[in-house]
Amino acid sequence: MKHGFIKVAAITPKIKVADPVYNRKQICIDMQKAVERGAKIIVFPELCLTGYTCGDLFLQELLLSEAKEQLKEIATESEGNDALVFVGLPIKKENKIYNVAAAIQDGKILAFIPKRCIPAYAEFYEARHFTPGNQVPEPYRLDEEEIPFGSNILLQADSMEELVVGCEICEDIWAPDSPSTAHALAGASVLVNLSASNETVGKDSYREMLVKSASAKLIAGYIYASAGEGESTQDLVFSSHDMIAENGVILAQSERFTGKEAYADLDIHRLSHDRRRMTTFVPTGKENYQIVSFHLEEEETELERTFDAAPFVPSIKEERDKRCDEILSMQSYGLKKRCEHTGSKSAVVGLSGGLDSTLALLVTVRAFDLLGLERKKIISVTMPGFGTTDRTYDNACKLANELGTSLREVDIKEAVKVHFRDIGQDTEKHDVTYENGQARERTQILMDIANQTGGLVIGTGDMSELALGWATYNGDHMSMYGVNSGVPKTLVRHLVKYYADTCGNEQLSAILLDILDTPVSPELLPPVDGVISQKTEDLVGPYELHDFFLYYMLRCGFEPAKIYRIAKTSFAGRYTDEVLLKWLKTFYRRFFSQQFKRSCLPDGPKVGSVALSPRGDLRMPSDACGELWLKQLEEL
Repeated sequence: MKHGFIKVAAITPKIKVADPVYNRKQICIDMQKAVERGAKIIVFPELCLTGYTCGDLFLQELLLSEAKEQLKEIATESEGNDALVFVGLPIKKENKIYNVAAAIQDGKILAFIPKRCIPAYAEFYEARHFTPGNQVPEPYRLDEEEIPFGSNILLQADSMEELVVGCEICEDIWAPDSPSTAHALAGASVLVNLSASNETVGKDSYREMLVKSASAKLIAGYIYASAGEGESTQDLVFSSHDMIAENGVILAQSERFTGKEAYADLDIHRLSHDRRRMTTFVPTGKENYQIVSFHLEEEETELERTFDAAPFVPSIKEERDKRCDEILSMQSYGLKKRCEHTGSKSAVVGLSGGLDSTLALLVTVRAFDLLGLERKKIISVTMPGFGTTDRTYDNACKLANELGTSLREVDIKEAVKVHFRDIGQDTEKHDVTYENGQARERTQILMDIANQTGGLVIGTGDMSELALGWATYNGDHMSMYGVNSGVPKTLVRHLVKYYADTCGNEQLSAILLDILDTPVSPELLPPVDGVISQKTEDLVGPYELHDFFLYYMLRCGFEPAKIYRIAKTSFAGRYTDEVLLKWLKTFYRRFFSQQFKRSCLPDGPKVGSVALSPRGDLRMPSDACGELWLKQLEEL
């Protein structure tokens, strides 16, 4: 359970209707296999000890008593197992029959949790046999032990405070007032559902939607185990549709009719993080619950789960294209509103021939088209400096002209030399002053041209650069509206590629593709033999790594050691462990030291679930110390 990961399983055993002895054997075999695979929470279907389709046989004392005896056998078999197991069976209590989930762990029956919502419609006749379960727990005597019996029971792991398990049964999730809602608000981070949901055409999609929705709304893990092979097919068919979801995402599900199990690694710490950050998730009602403690050993879960190496970029092309079009719309509509509000007559974009300024110009063109303004009122400014190469210069000019904007060229070399002479800066000393002097000269030019033309300076810097502080303070750091400030570098590339693929202009597409093929560089140092000498990713590290670190740090709340752990899996074969650790340390060092640049960002639209605006998602003091995070990395 290190780093909050816990392996869970939903399993459908092959049963015989009304044969608890046979069914117990199958359940125990599957339970042991799951334990050997490392599962710590194991869920079997509704009434699996007898079969869901027993009909009036549920009224037979012999079946009820045998099911109870076989449950005790399962408990005995579980002794020594480091897992919490849920098994469904009918239980007679005060001469009424209840549809119950028994919670078992290490030889003991910890709780009986009855089904609350008993269906009596369409093909369901449960009300003929079963009584709705009580909410307030009552003691149920089993031999010499008293076991809590009621739906308001939560099982809490003594080795992980945030691991709290609540249980509901089949119809409970279909009902308007599902018990899982109260369970989650009372503290349950994992919800289990023992089900016997039969198949009808299209029902699987609705069932999946319910599970995804419940896990999303309740910010929880949800384990759903459903009946399958062995149930009577007299009138119904069951498909073994087992699912495991986490916060709206299906992590694993069995293949209906052919599968019988689903395994996944839930991330309890991430769920806890998301609940902490969501102020409308208000814990309540815990006083109405009985908390039953159970023990799990603290150990490192062998992960089967994978983590996307490009979390900001959808892997499926159709989804990626849709995302790109949506983001371009958000950027351009944001700029459209700013231009309308300020009465701007023009827009000024510093065009370098690189990715970020290209995207900014594409967005500006789209905004002007929406406004019905002629593109000639967009001033594309190219400002050759000491590091400008022919390739980037030519691409900037071609792009500005092909898009129909007004191109202005202002060579900054002489102005920067004068400035260096004024402050006593040696032009042969290629230090930070040499680089930043050029960036600030360019910003001054853009601001003054904006004043001349009654327009706005459009910011080009992206979110990845802001995270690292890879921007010159009051240089490219400053603008009047930063259209790219919510877009990570890995996504900038795909936005430009999407534009190239969909613009319907072969010449424009060729220019964009060549820009995509150009190394990322601020071009502030002189080129070598006409080739870019200053490659950003050689200096601060690969952006695909920094975007990965940024997402899992801010969106998921992962600690550095956990990010390093999943990065080793996600980037296996592409980066060594040493390289990953090096750039992770760089990321944290820069993220904390450069917050002062983010504290005074220009306005810009949020487009994804991660953003760095001090007026939006990230309220972080500029002087926050990062030693706690860096110390953990030093200890790895």
